[in-house]
Amino acid sequence: MQKLLRRKTIIVGADQPAEHRLTPTLSWPHLLALGVGAIVGTGILTLIGVGADRAGPAVLLSFGIAGVICACAALAYAEMATMMPASGSAYTYSYAVLGEIFAWVVGWSLILEYSLVVSTVAVGWSGYAAPLLTPLGFPVALTEGPQLGGVINLPAVFIIAVVAGLLMLGTRESARLNTILVVVKIATLALFVAVTLPYFDSANLSPFTPFGFAKTVSPDGVERGVMAAAAIIFFAFYGFDAISTAAEETRKPERDLAIGIVGSMAICTIIYIVVAAVAVGAVPFAHFADSPEPLALILRDLGREGVARIVAGAAVIALPTVLLAFLYGQSRIFLVMARDGFLPTALARISPRRGTPVRITLITAILVAIIAGVMPIDAIAALANAGTLIAFIAVSVCMLVMRLRAPDAVRSFRAPAAWVIGPVAVAGCLYLFSSLPARTQHYFLVWNGIGLVLYLLYGIRRSRAG
Repeated sequence: MQKLLRRKTIIVGADQPAEHRLTPTLSWPHLLALGVGAIVGTGILTLIGVGADRAGPAVLLSFGIAGVICACAALAYAEMATMMPASGSAYTYSYAVLGEIFAWVVGWSLILEYSLVVSTVAVGWSGYAAPLLTPLGFPVALTEGPQLGGVINLPAVFIIAVVAGLLMLGTRESARLNTILVVVKIATLALFVAVTLPYFDSANLSPFTPFGFAKTVSPDGVERGVMAAAAIIFFAFYGFDAISTAAEETRKPERDLAIGIVGSMAICTIIYIVVAAVAVGAVPFAHFADSPEPLALILRDLGREGVARIVAGAAVIALPTVLLAFLYGQSRIFLVMARDGFLPTALARISPRRGTPVRITLITAILVAIIAGVMPIDAIAALANAGTLIAFIAVSVCMLVMRLRAPDAVRSFRAPAAWVIGPVAVAGCLYLFSSLPARTQHYFLVWNGIGLVLYLLYGIRRSRAG
């Protein structure tokens, strides 16, 4: 039991051994763009349609609920990140505050989250790229995984390789490109709002809650309701947690991490609410419910085919920024786990030329490329939400524990009303978890069961905590 609950002593970046030390090159604009780049992606481009199918016009309420819960978690992240400016995000905070076994569960959940997000987004990007490649003679069998009758999804593997190459080239260079692409995405969404707003009709908002508030199973077997939609739309909001993995590469973490985390959540919440309101008000929700490209479909319904093509094309730009943020975050979590002995410590070595963890980034890219290229992920993609909810709960609990354990510790950012937002984040995440599909909950428990077996057989003996 003593081993299970041993806590890690946090070593900030400047005190790491030279071969494991990351180079601080980022400032708050880079972090803000990293967060917005991670959050604004497949969520806003596709989940409005999924949410409308589950909640009708009340998808606006679903966005609001998911946004409030994520905002509370974001405030907890901001406080913990500035108190412990070290890579690893929720895994590191849990190790330092709650103990090793909790850190392992959180780290294992983050591996699930990041791997599935990167793989799913890569496959989504391939869906846009494949129609452009096949007319040129590119084999269809190389654009689909075995589950669809193909051999390998080569475009998905390709885009992962490109993003991983950027990350290995240098963190600052990647951040600059990400910032440019984020500006393009926001401009595209602003164009959608400007074109669609004149068509807003309040009659499209009635009835507002056709499927009720709580999760219920419809006659067609689909789980619907405001909370069922919120549990799925939650996917659209997370991504700010990737910012906390950049702590050791931030020049002024005590200031910039809080700006990046809270700022990106505030910006994206406003964007989501405005875009969702305009979308639902422009046409009846049934017209775009469950559509894979709801914004483009709405524009086509309004006779704006040219703008629809622009918005659809923006998905090709949007998705690589999500890949960059999550692949970056996953590689940094793996880096810290290697430092802690849960992975071979040689993987934690930093390239002296680039100042980046080239080895661990390459291993991470290979892992997610295998998933994206050959494995069926459509049935288990919602597992990413489950893993994230566990991480959010852990960080919120860590914030509350530290308020009791070290009330006078230096906090360059203090979450307001901590004893309100902390319990709201925990309760909200638990409720969202209970609103996930039952199959997702089952798969998540199986995943963590496997993780605990690995920890007891391997991790507990390799740990270097002390």
